[in-house]
Amino acid sequence: MPAKARTDRNAATRERILDAAERLFAEHGVHEVSNRQVAEAAGQGNTAVVGYHFGTKTDLVRAIVHRHTAAIDELREQMVARIEHGDDLRDWLDCLVRPTFDHLATLGAPTWYARFGAQVMTDPALRAILVDESLGSPVLQRVLEGLQACLPALPAAVRRERGDVGRHLLVHVPAERERALAEGAPTVRATWADTATGLVDVLVGVWLAPVTPVRRGRA
Repeated sequence: MPAKARTDRNAATRERILDAAERLFAEHGVHEVSNRQVAEAAGQGNTAVVGYHFGTKTDLVRAIVHRHTAAIDELREQMVARIEHGDDLRDWLDCLVRPTFDHLATLGAPTWYARFGAQVMTDPALRAILVDESLGSPVLQRVLEGLQACLPALPAAVRRERGDVGRHLLVHVPAERERALAEGAPTVRATWADTATGLVDVLVGVWLAPVTPVRRGRA
């Protein structure tokens, strides 16, 4: 077989494996799915093909994350370029939220990446992969810097607390919408873009909410 044809076939096989693994991991959890199941779902008779192309399951998870973050980063760069020196909190939150939702909208229906991300983020052994891939992005770092510059002065503990709330919403709001769409259930918002707008509204409220002083003696 000519080298180009072999390369093209290998690339197509890798994509089928990634598609199958993303769907199965999203629906059942990463640790509940074997390489054999992934290979069969990808239409591969050789059950060792997953390890051949990706190595460990951790490497496979990282590959799934990476193929989406590249597209999301491209959308985020376009948004940041429009507000580079802005100081509006909502604009920076929009840059944080909307690229992922816009990317999901381009994937057709059904999608699995949001539910896959929720599975990974709730697994202590795997969440570092998603965090590392995301925080290793220079454009996301720029968004976080712009966001921090717009925030009011908050006690360190409150800032951490609200950051945790924000991360939870960023992971689970798209996952819940994706699940509803896959099941044919009603959704609160009609489109991914509208859902992003609603989440930005919520996050503005989270970050600008009043801080209740903790009374002495209260845990």
